[in-house]
Amino acid sequence: MLDVDNLHVSYGMIQAVQGIQLHIDKGEVVALIGSNGAGKSSTLLALAGLIKSTGDINLKGKNINGASANSIVRSGMILVPEGRGTIGTLTVAENLEMGAYTRKSGWRSDLDAIYQQFSVLESRKGQMAQTLSGGEQQMLALARALLARPELMLLDEPSMGLAPIIVKQVFEIIRALNLAGTTILLVEQNASAALKVAHRAYVMESGQIVASGSATDIAQDEKTTKAYLS
Repeated sequence: MLDVDNLHVSYGMIQAVQGIQLHIDKGEVVALIGSNGAGKSSTLLALAGLIKSTGDINLKGKNINGASANSIVRSGMILVPEGRGTIGTLTVAENLEMGAYTRKSGWRSDLDAIYQQFSVLESRKGQMAQTLSGGEQQMLALARALLARPELMLLDEPSMGLAPIIVKQVFEIIRALNLAGTTILLVEQNASAALKVAHRAYVMESGQIVASGSATDIAQDEKTTKAYLS
């Protein structure tokens, strides 16, 4: 599904991502964990075409580095950004409709299905997004992304700032999305929760991948446990 080779991201003299390699197979959940400032979000922004990078980003065999964010969405990959990225001055319904902007037809039936899956959004579809709770806004961000019918979803810190009971709901949704066929690259500070839903994982430090393997092996690694799971 996705192969990344020698990816570099710089902000002036600061090298945020330093030549990383990673791959994601169709149907996987892959976690990318690490401390704040490790380069995780920069990696996702580069993959989504929102910041400049060098290196190869091959989505379904085609190098998309340098492509517009709009064309990347059309190619089947979408980012749910850190902070959710909902538009507070639009209603829930309007936010959801924006998720389908790349589609010419068929999205209204998908919208009905979204409202069935996220019933809280249907009951609030006339509300401004900024009036929703943090958990409801995260569900709105996920639902909006789904309306683009992505094959690969990039999730950046989906549990950030949420109460523990809502975090549990969000990870249940992530698991359900994957079981329904969506491939997921998950950046998450809650490494323990991320590794429980992931098939494989990468550990990132100072812009570099320092460990990779099955989620189970990463969760049992002594160094990872001390740094991120204790």
